[in-house]
Amino acid sequence: MQVNLGYKCNQSCLHCHVNAGPNRTEMMDAATLSLIPEVLAARSLSTLDLTGGAPELHAGFRDLVRTARAQDVRVIDRCNLTILFEPGQEGLAEFLAVQRVEVVASMPCYSAANVDKQRGDGVFDLSIAALQQLNALGYGVPGSGLVLNLVYNPQGAALPPDQQMLQADYKRELFKHFGIVFNDLFALANMPIQRFGSTLVSKGSFDSYMELLKSSHQPQNLAGVMCRDAVSVDYQGWLSDCDFNQQLGLSLGMSGVQRHLRDLLKVDLQEQPIRVAGHCYGCTAGQGSSCGGALDH
Repeated sequence: MQVNLGYKCNQSCLHCHVNAGPNRTEMMDAATLSLIPEVLAARSLSTLDLTGGAPELHAGFRDLVRTARAQDVRVIDRCNLTILFEPGQEGLAEFLAVQRVEVVASMPCYSAANVDKQRGDGVFDLSIAALQQLNALGYGVPGSGLVLNLVYNPQGAALPPDQQMLQADYKRELFKHFGIVFNDLFALANMPIQRFGSTLVSKGSFDSYMELLKSSHQPQNLAGVMCRDAVSVDYQGWLSDCDFNQQLGLSLGMSGVQRHLRDLLKVDLQEQPIRVAGHCYGCTAGQGSSCGGALDH
């Protein structure tokens, strides 16, 4: 289960499909948050994938993580790295390590210029410092059991390069220049929705990017897309088939009936139809991409 805890973020990235930022105020309320551990137990779910915005900015983030880990649930934190240095986030890295949370960290390039162009001035240096801090706690270090995965997004309207080759470049360059190690690199295609979609429209390249995605469709990637084995929950508790459908206001399934997190206390979603639209080519184009990176590898 992937849960979006809210749209507030300390960054405003150009590729953000959530349109998150410092001025967003939408955050999950306490009543909805309290349903999460109940649903994890009721549906015997093995993974809780926390996203945002910056999920760590939610006041209930740490208590939720503790509760889920006490239930022996694998917890993933989709972290933008710079959040480790925000006021009020002192001890965050240590907390994640103690709870053995898997960190999936945004790092769109190993070049300072490219990262700052996409994510803002100074983000690269802070991201490097955060990765070094996580490494010092054991994250990404072989044998530690503390998983640190990085996420790559293209700079613009192009498909990601080969994930394995790019991962080799990342590992070489980040270790050579900064002594940084990590587990895997996830190469994700930019989705033509929200902030990135608006950028495409303003540049007159939306149609050409959609054509690129459609013409690059690989049917074999359908076997690995996240919507087949995960459910997405928005900050109000409403369910979608994936995080991207959530942002487009496309509710779960084809019935037209909105499902809420509380429904999962009684309803099993297995064998339910999945709602698809044009943006879904973003997950099946080329090597494919989902929240776990390339599908064709």
